[in-house]
Amino acid sequence: SGATLNINLIWGNTAQRNLFGQRGVSGLANIDITPEFAVKLGAAYGSTLKPGSHVTVSRDQRSIARMVSRSLISGLMSVGVNIQNLEATAIPVARAVIPTLGVAGGIHVRLHPDRADHILIEFFDAKGIDIPKGKEKKIEGAYFKEDLRRAQIHEIGLVTYPSRVIDTYTTAFEHHLNIEAVRNSKSKVVIDYAYAVSGAVLPRLLGKFGCDAVVLNASLNQNAPSLTEREAMLSQLGQVVQALQATFGVQVSANGEQFVLVDEVGTPIRGEPLTALMTHMVLTANPRGTVVVPVQATGAIEHIARRHDGQVIRTKANPTALMEACQENSNVVLGGSSDMGFIFPQLHPGFDAMFCIAKLIEMLTVQEHTLGQIWSELPRISHRAQTLRCPWTVKGALMRHLVETHSTDQLELIDGVKILNHAKDSWLLILPDAGEPLVHIFANSEDRDWADQQLREYRSRAQAFIEQEQGIHQSPQEAAS
Repeated sequence: SGATLNINLIWGNTAQRNLFGQRGVSGLANIDITPEFAVKLGAAYGSTLKPGSHVTVSRDQRSIARMVSRSLISGLMSVGVNIQNLEATAIPVARAVIPTLGVAGGIHVRLHPDRADHILIEFFDAKGIDIPKGKEKKIEGAYFKEDLRRAQIHEIGLVTYPSRVIDTYTTAFEHHLNIEAVRNSKSKVVIDYAYAVSGAVLPRLLGKFGCDAVVLNASLNQNAPSLTEREAMLSQLGQVVQALQATFGVQVSANGEQFVLVDEVGTPIRGEPLTALMTHMVLTANPRGTVVVPVQATGAIEHIARRHDGQVIRTKANPTALMEACQENSNVVLGGSSDMGFIFPQLHPGFDAMFCIAKLIEMLTVQEHTLGQIWSELPRISHRAQTLRCPWTVKGALMRHLVETHSTDQLELIDGVKILNHAKDSWLLILPDAGEPLVHIFANSEDRDWADQQLREYRSRAQAFIEQEQGIHQSPQEAAS
């Protein structure tokens, strides 16, 4: 009798196995993530909560995020969940206010930080941390089984607009900052918002503490800037920092979560050096503290921690694992990495570029150093990375093969397979990508030649294994064609 499909197969992606990827639910804007999809997703999430619960909904400033968040709100209301609508709010602010509102959780909608044509929908728990895998599975179950509550007219959720959201964040922000140091610093900071202004809370806050904040590209573009445009803005930022003789410059991205630094002479600091620099500065301010970083972060972190009697905890390479580890362990003074952002767990559980910038001003003043001076004191570690295509079907076999071909005292299995070279204080990591058919290979050593040689060797070993496995899985007809 033919099948009735309720997903449009012309536009949509192939039939989904999961809604959630490495972080949240993401898909092509208005093709995968449509208003009707968002209504159903909102209803599925709401169905996993008690009727009458409250959740926050927040978003970036773009129209596409407004459209998706309104659809999510309709879905949530339809299953009897009340909404605290934070509207356009930078994600660190949204996370910080969740515990103060006594809600069951929250949703944030934004353009995907790494894919300009994708929307990212993230779900938070009552503390403002990304929800755990178990909760994601519950939402997926409700979505695919269409196991959705239908509220009666008098039970439909209400929408309220909490006031003083920014004030709540500002108060916490000030509480965790040495305001005297910031005020006495006479700093001048250049902030580039790259046309994706995250509520522009920061210039106002810095102004309040007597810092001079010069803001660039603070209007809003509906589209995210391309990589080339971002690089052009970064070099412009470097020129402005030099011309104004500013303390440093910073380009903020990912709706207030991530940033790239520019030192006083206009040189960008990003990637692993940024992770090392932040670790060095925070441990100098808090000796014997604990730092939480993802499994693939540079080995310079351990060198820096040894200088300051600090501890290092490494986690799986995803934001939820980092946030949870920062909350579960005591004495954590910093968490994160340059590619996800940095966490100051005392303030709130998420990544926060805005607080990071204020903290940098404070630490530079107290430590009486420029960024360039600190940067020159960091340990010189070679940290190399390459990415390899690897079909989903082969990923597990590749990891098993690597574990079986190395002795257990060489292995660390936090996430992917890390092969340790104790003699050289070096390591190599093979990490499967959570969202794409890829594996990432990282080599880390004080010896640049060792890192390059290991990267080449393991890349060709992995490549050979993938080809061999694909050969086994091919039918004779395919192999002949």
